[in-house]
Amino acid sequence: MRALAGEGFRCVVLDLDADEAAAFLRRLDAAPDPSAPPVLAYHARALPNERERLLRSLARARPPERLPSLDELRERIALHLSAEDPRDVPALVGQEPADGGLAGRRVLVVDDDARNVYALASVLELHGAEVVYADNGRAGVAALTSTPGIDLVLMDAMMPEMDGYAATAAIRAMPEHAELPIIMVTAKTMPGDRERSLACGASDHVTKPVDAADLLARMRDRLGP
Repeated sequence: MRALAGEGFRCVVLDLDADEAAAFLRRLDAAPDPSAPPVLAYHARALPNERERLLRSLARARPPERLPSLDELRERIALHLSAEDPRDVPALVGQEPADGGLAGRRVLVVDDDARNVYALASVLELHGAEVVYADNGRAGVAALTSTPGIDLVLMDAMMPEMDGYAATAAIRAMPEHAELPIIMVTAKTMPGDRERSLACGASDHVTKPVDAADLLARMRDRLGP
């Protein structure tokens, strides 16, 4: 942290996969310095839930700017380096207001592709939702039964061990989850795919690549006020 007090630093790139990342953020949180350069945080895989909660709880004074891809990280670094005055670069954190319909909601994301999980989690957390994830349908059903307060499920269709259709049907067989909103999120776009999703119990069907604005609107509709 003493090194950041020197002259010439425009930004700090933090690999959230690194073992030292949490310790760095703890020090940043313990001694906030408004003049310190912004922290650009990146990781290539979805973090375990415990690690994710820890990182969100740290650096409350100046949360890191979380970048979901290397391309966005490169663009953000270039922006910081090219600015005449570091203060000319608006912060990403807090730039988009939390969605009142999602703030405080707990969403279960079931997908075996860590990149998809990370992309969805980044959007949902930006709008104030808490994300729980599982990497296959069987683990998703287990996560639902062991995690209280799940408000909505985003379910991938094609996964190992148990696919999204079987997992959705298994959830619907539980009386306590008969009305739980489940949105199938899938790359399957052939005729009949939407009907298959709805037939197994899904509340809605969204195709990949996901339009974030459309997905958020559908989630708000399903969650209600």
